[in-house]
Amino acid sequence: MAKRPKIAVFKFASCDGCQLTILDLEDELLTIGQKFEIAYFPEATKAVVKGPYDIALVEGSITTPHDADLIKQVRKKSRFLIAIGACATAGGIQALRNWKGSDEFMKYVYAKPEYIETLDKSTPVSYHVEVDYELRGCPISKQRLYEVLSAYMYGRAPKVMNHSVCMECKLNGTVCVMVAHGIPCLGPVTHAGCGAICPAYGRGCYGCFGPRESLNTVSLSKKFQESGVSKEEVVKFFRLFNAWAPGFREVEAEP
Repeated sequence: MAKRPKIAVFKFASCDGCQLTILDLEDELLTIGQKFEIAYFPEATKAVVKGPYDIALVEGSITTPHDADLIKQVRKKSRFLIAIGACATAGGIQALRNWKGSDEFMKYVYAKPEYIETLDKSTPVSYHVEVDYELRGCPISKQRLYEVLSAYMYGRAPKVMNHSVCMECKLNGTVCVMVAHGIPCLGPVTHAGCGAICPAYGRGCYGCFGPRESLNTVSLSKKFQESGVSKEEVVKFFRLFNAWAPGFREVEAEP
């Protein structure tokens, strides 16, 4: 019997949502279990098989000196490293501290901030080590995850979607919430992957899957302001799950 590739799942600063998405694969987990050896996954099992690993799925941003050291160790013992979720690919919601610095927040949150050891910024995994593939989302799409693992199983490149959430709305027949109702929506500048869930329920896109390629935040920001949204509120629209992602984090500096 051929030796199954080892897969390991690692967590850094995050809410565990992307790991739970892996478990939410349900029936597909049977296939994954047949094709891969689940070597390390504390969220699901206490069993540990030592590396090296063929695939490392990494959830969470790098926020402490310990994280920065550990991710380098993970990289060394992993053939392929896949960053999963907004925290791992863009710093996550915790990257909001990057505009102020950790000291500013710690003095309000912790009674003894001198005991806290942290980096000044919350950063993506790619800031510290080479990443072979990134799966965006808050949380990731289980269908996209299964596609990436399937591509590895059969030795092909993953099928990548490069269009925006707006295109997903059109494919789904969803009426544009900006045009029809004047609701601010990040769909035009956000990468597809969620199935355009929020607009389907009459809400604007929150940018969960991060900035798309060739985005134009300047025009979208102006459109928001023309509809009565203040400049301060416009900035807040981009300061969510992917706030530190290039393309979103520059919005504050725009005229």
